Amino acid sequence: MQAIVLHTPGDAHVLQLETVPTPTVRPGWSLLQVKGFGINRSEIFTRNGWSPSVTLPRILGIEAVGVIADTTDPARLPVGQRAVTLMGGLGRDFDGGYAEYVLVPNVQLYPVTTDLSWPELAAVPETYFTAYGSLRNLQLTTDDTLLIRGATSGVGVAAAKLAQAMGVHQLIGSTRNLAKTPQLQAVGFDRVVEERDGVLQVPPATADKVLELVGPLTMTDSLRVLKPGGIACVTGELGGVWSADFDPITALPPDAYLTAFSSGSVTEAKFQAMLDLITAHRLDVTPTRVFTLAETADAQAFLDSHASFGKVVVCP
Repeated sequence: MQAIVLHTPGDAHVLQLETVPTPTVRPGWSLLQVKGFGINRSEIFTRNGWSPSVTLPRILGIEAVGVIADTTDPARLPVGQRAVTLMGGLGRDFDGGYAEYVLVPNVQLYPVTTDLSWPELAAVPETYFTAYGSLRNLQLTTDDTLLIRGATSGVGVAAAKLAQAMGVHQLIGSTRNLAKTPQLQAVGFDRVVEERDGVLQVPPATADKVLELVGPLTMTDSLRVLKPGGIACVTGELGGVWSADFDPITALPPDAYLTAFSSGSVTEAKFQAMLDLITAHRLDVTPTRVFTLAETADAQAFLDSHASFGKVVVCP
């Protein structure tokens, strides 16, 4: 099969298409023919050498969508069944989705019912499920003003679309580049605010709920804009910082709450519920750009560029 194998850290050009053996099934695992996968920041971090727990060589890719090609669980995962997979060590502890086929533990394959095209479905797993789970953690209501920090990211755009489907009152998005304001407005943001040198250019007590996608780097500043009784959910790590040293007693506004979300909590039922929400509201999940497997390096380079916006996918 064809696959993208990372042998040594570096820039996007270290990602080259290779011919490698197609995996064969073993007890408890099944083979997914990959029809598409999204590009994620964590994979760029790994390519840069910022994931010391990942041993090389490795086929990257923390998510994939496709059809079951060979199975050890024919009752739940029959050959030809549409399925998705994400997280659980995929592309980190074992080879991931940057390939024509990927071998995955049965418990990490989720059969789905959907009419989405392959590029559309490829844009969904990690990005939309992360956004969906985060909004559930925020206990979003129709009276809320929601601020999404890191709004131009794939998860930011997905969260905006899902929040509108959930009936949020007002949607605010932050960006370091106000030239992207028309793009943010086009996906439903009511208001766009600037992040300048790690500080949101808004007064305190601006939002009922905050979705923090930049991560620990800007978390304390995001807490500053919460209204009393509000909730902030830390989900992303776009800022490249993985931990924070802060005093919750002084950093949290009165009666405010801090939570977090990881897509590692995915289940078949939760994922299908999210797909049903997308279908019911006819949400446009079309990716910003679609690349071929041979263009995976270009896909990563685009996501890592100042021009990036929304979700980037690869369809072998």
